[in-house]
Amino acid sequence: MEDTVNIREINLNDAEAIQNIRKAISEDDGEVNFVKIIEQQISEGAGESSLVAEINGAVVGYMISATLYAGFGIKKSAWIMAIGVHPDYMGQGIGLKLARKICEVYKDKGIKNIYSSVLWDSTDVLSFFKKLGFERSEFINLKKKL
Repeated sequence: MEDTVNIREINLNDAEAIQNIRKAISEDDGEVNFVKIIEQQISEGAGESSLVAEINGAVVGYMISATLYAGFGIKKSAWIMAIGVHPDYMGQGIGLKLARKICEVYKDKGIKNIYSSVLWDSTDVLSFFKKLGFERSEFINLKKKL
C-alpha cells in the first residue's frame, strides 16, 4: 500500500526537516539558512506560495517560491527558487505534486507566468521542469563574480 502524500503550506517548524533534505541531496547546500527564508516568507504573507510534502507526518519534500511585482520588463510573476525531495522518496511523484499545487496557487492569484532558474548542466532538474511544461524564457541569466 502506497503512503498518502499531503501537500500543505510551509511553516517555521519545517525548517529543520528542509535543512536535512537539502543536506541529503547535496552537502554543498547544507549551509542555507531555511529558518530565515521561511520567516521572511511568512512575515511577507507569502506562506501559501511555499509548500511541503508530508508522508505520515514527516516532511519529505519542499518547494519555495515567491511572487515578484516588478522586474525587467515583466509584470507580476512567480519564481520557484528551490525544490527538494529527500533521496529516499525520489521517483514517487512528490516533486510533481508540489509543482502542480504551486501552479494552482498562482493561477488562483491571477499570475500568468512562473519562472525558475536552472543550471544548464542539471539535466535531471531540466527534465523535471520540462515535464511540467516549462520552456526557455525570454531571460538571460547574468552574474558578476565578486
